[in-house]
Amino acid sequence: MESIVLYIKESYNELVHKVTWPTWPALISSSNLVIVASIIIALTIFLMDGVFKQVLTAIYNL
Repeated sequence: MESIVLYIKESYNELVHKVTWPTWPALISSSNLVIVASIIIALTIFLMDGVFKQVLTAIYNL
């Protein structure tokens, strides 16, 4: 039990004193980048799925 308490104390100390947290503008900028990248990847997959569907439909209808 003592090791769990020590782990929690050390984790808290590290989070409070050693971790550098991003500023609010940096956090917003990073979030926007992730959102834009996610949308681009989703659209790419959507378009690839449509193309593959058309190709496979053409192949199976021969």
